[in-house]
Amino acid sequence: MKLFVGLGNPGKEYEQTRHNVGFWVIDELAKRWDVSLKTAKFRGLFGTASVSGEKVALCKPLTYMNLSGECVRPLMDYYDIAIDDVIVIYDDLDLPPGKIRLRLKGSSGGHNGVKSLIHHLGTEQFKRIRIGIGRPAGGQPVTDYVLGRLTEEEKLAVDKAVLRAADACEQAVKAPFIQVMNDFNE
Repeated sequence: MKLFVGLGNPGKEYEQTRHNVGFWVIDELAKRWDVSLKTAKFRGLFGTASVSGEKVALCKPLTYMNLSGECVRPLMDYYDIAIDDVIVIYDDLDLPPGKIRLRLKGSSGGHNGVKSLIHHLGTEQFKRIRIGIGRPAGGQPVTDYVLGRLTEEEKLAVDKAVLRAADACEQAVKAPFIQVMNDFNE
């Protein structure tokens, strides 16, 4: 089973914030694959489907960003999902708005949701799809920026990136991730 995890924060007040782009990709995949995301005992929204003959799972942790690993680890253990079958989707300050970057592994890069995953999974060796949100301008605190809404121009770029990230996830169901990286890294 392949597990796609989108990082974000639960609640109406966070729905349209930069930090929730990972959730947006999971919502797009749920729509494409007709997956109903339901609250599960894993402290997240979770659903499964069969895509191209492969069983897939979608997850949106409801633990808040900084505790994402507390949702993902028990879910992986329960379904016996190998780390090689996990793809995590999240926002990235170091990429311009709308740019996506796929990686096989890496550090947290200062992203607290990824820090939590690395801590709870015990490894940095998991696949990632990062969606650029850019950096704050004019000395705005990072926390205020990531929990803020996109400008109209940023939203157009990020919406396209969300669709592109979902396309990459669809390809990752049936193709090696290295090939997906070659096809989608900009």
